[in-house]
Amino acid sequence: MELRQLHYVNQIAQEKNFSRAADKLHIAQPSLSQQLSKLEQELGLLLFRRTTNSVELTQAGQVFVEKAQAILDAVEQLRQEMDDMAQMRKGRLVVGTLPITGSHVLPLVLPAFGSAFPQIEVVLVEETTSKLEQLTASGGTDLSLLSLPLIDNTLAWEPYLEEEICLAVPRRHRLAELGEPVDIAQLKDEAFIVLKRGQGFRQIAMELCQKAGFTPTVVFESSNIETVQSLVAGGMGIAFVPQMLTRPPGTDFAPSYLQLKQHPFRTLVIASRKGRYLSKAARAFIDTLKQTIHPYR
Repeated sequence: MELRQLHYVNQIAQEKNFSRAADKLHIAQPSLSQQLSKLEQELGLLLFRRTTNSVELTQAGQVFVEKAQAILDAVEQLRQEMDDMAQMRKGRLVVGTLPITGSHVLPLVLPAFGSAFPQIEVVLVEETTSKLEQLTASGGTDLSLLSLPLIDNTLAWEPYLEEEICLAVPRRHRLAELGEPVDIAQLKDEAFIVLKRGQGFRQIAMELCQKAGFTPTVVFESSNIETVQSLVAGGMGIAFVPQMLTRPPGTDFAPSYLQLKQHPFRTLVIASRKGRYLSKAARAFIDTLKQTIHPYR
């Protein structure tokens, strides 16, 4: 049994297709099939059920993939530790981020990090909250910029910013004309625009309403907070918006923003998998993030 065979099996399990797995591994499909057959003969067990359209893990295959991932993780962590012991200030860091949060945070962090550690390549992965949690837990990213609460309890996290949440309303909305802080309980009869499922801020918005004693009436959902704000500006409803993501006054399709009496806030965190060795590059990125972004309150 060879380490490369463990990689091969894991890739086939992820893709559920020999051709796609071979492409990802940059090898010929016949070579991949040959290596899998060789491994199955060595084990005396079938790891996959082949069908016309896909391949599925057998029970033995499921156990194999779980153990293989643990072995590959251990090998990768050993490699990183050895690199750090040799004090090699070079490497590759995979950072996951939510698209909109990343667009506000990373332009501040990446230049400072790149200046201090020019030999370290930073690879960005933009995904939804749920996908980023999965990637971080499985080792697909070294670090991910997320917001609380996290669903996956296998993740460790450190806070780097707390920002207030405000209420976005159409400019001619009665609440905008009053211009006063709003009690969330006053919003029970309003039409809400929220992010789609899988986005962390959606859960925050729903919980704010539930704590105020009502379930919001959702009229539109979007995967993008910018679209949410444009819909609010167009008079389609109201929405909760993190302070960082509000649009400057006078901007086209900018709604009116009002303070909430409860002063709710969201906590932005940088997450990694519990128990995973963090390289010097990862620790340096976390330190740079905390030093660059305003301290959380």
